[in-house]
Amino acid sequence: MHLTFLGAAGTVTGSKYLLEAGGRRLLIDCGLFQGYKQLRLQNWAPLPVDPAGIDAVLLTHAHIDHSGYLPLLVKNGFGGRAWCTAATAALCEILLPDSGYLQEQDAEYANRKGFSKHRPALPLYDKQDAIDALQALEPVAFDRPFTPCEGVRARFRPAGHILGAASLELEVEGRRLLFSGDLGRRDDPIMQDPSPPSPPVDYLVVESTYGNRAHPDSDPAQELAEVINRTAARGGMVLIPAFAVGRTQELLYYIHQLKQQRAIVDLPVFLDSPMAINVSELLARFAAEHRLSAAQARAVCDTATYVRAREESMALNARTHPMIIISA
Repeated sequence: MHLTFLGAAGTVTGSKYLLEAGGRRLLIDCGLFQGYKQLRLQNWAPLPVDPAGIDAVLLTHAHIDHSGYLPLLVKNGFGGRAWCTAATAALCEILLPDSGYLQEQDAEYANRKGFSKHRPALPLYDKQDAIDALQALEPVAFDRPFTPCEGVRARFRPAGHILGAASLELEVEGRRLLFSGDLGRRDDPIMQDPSPPSPPVDYLVVESTYGNRAHPDSDPAQELAEVINRTAARGGMVLIPAFAVGRTQELLYYIHQLKQQRAIVDLPVFLDSPMAINVSELLARFAAEHRLSAAQARAVCDTATYVRAREESMALNARTHPMIIISA
C-alpha cells in the first residue's frame, strides 16, 4: 500500500491523496489549489498518474479545494465513479458549473487585457466540462459500507463541516485508514457534531487548518447584534461578505434568531448571491443532516429576500434606509 500527497501538504488547498494498493488506484478528494498565483499554477501541472488509470474518486465534501479538480480529471480521461454523499453531490451540481464559468471568465479577461503569455489564454476547464463531470458522481448514504473498487471497503461518516461533509473510513489489505476531511466544530448552531471514528485505525490523515489556533469564547450572535444595532442607529447599512456555502446559512440562522428574540432592529435582509440562494435552499432538502427541522430551515431561509437578477442587485444601491445585505 502506498499513499501519495498530491495537495494540501504545505498549504491548505488542492486536497488530493493518491492511494495505491493491490493494483488499484483511488484518489481521495480532487481539489483545486486556490489563493496565491504560485499555488493556482499547480492546477495546470499534470498529475503523476494517468487519470485514466485511476479506478475511483472519493470526495469528502463539495468545497472547491476538495472537488474542483474533478472536471479536469474527467476531461483528461478519468472514466470511473466519484463517490460522495448525496448532499455533496447536490452541492457539486451548484459549485462545479460555477467554477467552470469562472475559469472561462478569467480566460476571457486575460485575453481582453492582454496580460497572459498564452495566445489565446484558455480556461483550465469550462462550464460544459463541469456539467459533464457531474455524470461521474455516485451518491451513497452516510454510514453505509460500499466498495468503490475491488479489494477496498469504504464508509462515509458525518464530519459536521458543511452539508454532506464526511470523514472517510477505508479498509484496504487488512488495514484501516481514516481521512478526516474538513472537520466542523462541536456545538455548531446548524451542523451536527462530527462523528467519532470507529476504532481501531491504523493510519489517520487529519486536516489541521486551525490546529494551532484557539477559537475565542465570545458569542458570535451577540457580536453580530451589536454591529447591526450600532449601524442601524446611525442610519447605516450592514454589508456582510460571506462564503456561499456554510457561512451564509450560519448568518441567516443568527439573524433569524436575533429577530425572533427581538434582540436587533427589524431591518430588511437581502441575500444578494444566486449561488448562496441555491445552497441555502438545500437546508430544508437535507434536514436530516443538521440540527434544524425542515420547517426551521425554511424559516431561516425566509429571513432574507432573495436577489437573483443583476438588475435587482443594482436596485439595492438606490435604497437609502438601513438594511442588511449578505453577499458572496
